[in-house]
Amino acid sequence: MRFEVTGQLVDVHLGEIYPGQVSVVDGRIESIERIEEAPAHFMMPGFVDSHIHVESSMLLPGEFARIAVTHGTVATVSDPHEIANVCGIDGVELMLRNATASDFKFCFGAPACVPATVFETAGATLDAEAVEKLLADPRIGYLSEMMDFPGVLNRDPDIMRKIKAALDRGKPVDGHAPGLRGDEAVNYVEAGITTDHECFSRAEAEDKLAAGCKIAIREGSAARNFDALKSLIDDYPDMCMFCSDDKHPDEFLLGHIDRLVARAVAGGSDLMNVLRVACVNPVEHYKLDVGLLRVGDPADFIVVDDLTDFRIAQTYIDGNLVAENGTSHLAVPKAESINNFSADPIEPAQLQVEATSSTIRVMEAIDGQLITNQLELPCCIEDGFAVCDLENDILRIVVVNRYHNAVPAIAFVKGFGLKSGALASSVAHDSHNVVAVGTNDADLVAAINAVIQEQGGLSVANGDTVNVLPLPVAGLMSTESCETVGKAYEILDQRVKEELGSPLRAPYMTLSFMALLVIPSLKLSDKGLFDVDEFEFVSLFV
Repeated sequence: MRFEVTGQLVDVHLGEIYPGQVSVVDGRIESIERIEEAPAHFMMPGFVDSHIHVESSMLLPGEFARIAVTHGTVATVSDPHEIANVCGIDGVELMLRNATASDFKFCFGAPACVPATVFETAGATLDAEAVEKLLADPRIGYLSEMMDFPGVLNRDPDIMRKIKAALDRGKPVDGHAPGLRGDEAVNYVEAGITTDHECFSRAEAEDKLAAGCKIAIREGSAARNFDALKSLIDDYPDMCMFCSDDKHPDEFLLGHIDRLVARAVAGGSDLMNVLRVACVNPVEHYKLDVGLLRVGDPADFIVVDDLTDFRIAQTYIDGNLVAENGTSHLAVPKAESINNFSADPIEPAQLQVEATSSTIRVMEAIDGQLITNQLELPCCIEDGFAVCDLENDILRIVVVNRYHNAVPAIAFVKGFGLKSGALASSVAHDSHNVVAVGTNDADLVAAINAVIQEQGGLSVANGDTVNVLPLPVAGLMSTESCETVGKAYEILDQRVKEELGSPLRAPYMTLSFMALLVIPSLKLSDKGLFDVDEFEFVSLFV
C-alpha cells in the first residue's frame, strides 16, 4: 500500500521545519520531499515514554495502547515488574502476549528486582537465572530498573550477574537510585547502569549526568519532577528523556507525553531539543524498532495541529492510521487474567497496638514525591493503645499480606489529611500487598476487606458506604476499558478528597508507594516498619 502525507515537516535531525511530502510504501517511508506549499499542520516523529509501568494505568497493554495513540505516543519502554512481583514470569508472559496482539510498539524489560527487597513478602522471586532466561527472549529489550542500589554499590554477585547478562546481550540497564550523589553516583553508573528516573533535584541529576547516566525526566500521577528538572532539556538535550513511570487512568485519558512536550515548549525550551528528548533519545538508547521520520524508517509518525498545544490530529504506526482526532483505531486484544491472592478478611482486634512509649516514629507523605520524611512525634494513647490523632493528621497505616494469612503490619502516617473514613489498595509497590490508611479501625477493616473480597482492587470506606474498583488481573489491572476504569477511579478519588478530606493530588498513587522499601526514608512492609536510609527494620515506638 502506498500513500502520501503532506504538511510542515519538523526535521529533528536537521533542526528544520519545511513544507514536505512523506511517501509511505508498505509501512515504511520511501521518500521525503521538500515541496513549495503544504497544509499548515505539522508532521513529526511519534512520542515515546521512556519508562512506565503499564500496570499502574490499571489497564492491560492492549487497552493502554488504544488510549496512548490518541495522545501521539507510538511506543513505550515498559517495566513489567509490578505483575512480576505478584505472578512471576507467568505475569510477564501475559503482558507480552497481550502487547504482541497490538500494533503499538511496546519494549518490555526483564524485571531486575523481584522482590524489590528481602524485607517484604512478594508473590514470586526472579533470581539471576530467571532474569537471564528473560533477557535471552528477543521480545525483552533491556534490564528493568535496578532498584537495589545498595547491592549495586556493594557489587552483590547476584545483582552483577543480572547486569552482566544484559550488557553481554547488548541490552541497556535501567537504574533506580533516588538521592544518590557524588562518588556513590559514579560507583553506581560504573557498574553498568545507563539511565535513572528517580532524580528529584537538578543537582542530583547533574551528578549522574557527569558519570555518564541518561536522565529520564519523570512526571507521573504521584511523582512529579518535571519542574525541578526541565532546565536539563536545553543544557543536556542528548542525555534526557521523558517518562511517566506511573500513570492513573483518569489522567491518562487527558494526556501523556504530549502534555510534557507542550509544557516544555511553553516554558521556553527549544522545540528541537524538546522533540529530541520526547522522540529521538529513547529510540536510540533502547534501539527501538521505531521510525524517526527518515527515509527507510518504519512509518511511525504523528500529525499535530500546531507547535503550541500539540493537539494530535493523526498517529501512524508502521504506516497504519491508528488514531485520528482523539479517536483510536487500534483493536484491543482479548483480555485474559491471572492472580495470586490468598488472604482472609481481617477483624478490628488485629489492628490494636499496645502503646509501649509516649513517642512514635511517623511516616510523612509528601505530595508529588515518592520519598517520605521520618518523624518522631507524641503518641496519642487511649486505654493503653496507640490510636489516630486526627487533630495532628497522624493516621493509622496498615499493610496486610495478600499471599498468605499473617499478622497485619501497623504504623502511623502524616500527610494524608483524612478527617474520616479509610482507603485501601492492592496496588502497593512493589510486592502489592494490601495497604490502607484510615482514621478509625472500623473503616480500615471495611476498606481492607472490600479489597480482599474482590481479590484485588481499590476501595474507600466511610461509615456504611464502601466503594470498590475491582482489579482482577493480579490485583493490579482491570479487563475493562480505560473510560470505564477511569470513571470508577474518579469516583473513589473524589470521595477521598471531598468526603474524607485528603489534600493530596493523587491519594491512591501516594498510598501505593508507602510500602516501597527502596525509596527513602521510612516505609511499611507487611513485615514491619522499615528505615530505608539505614536499610533495616525499626520499632514503631521510640
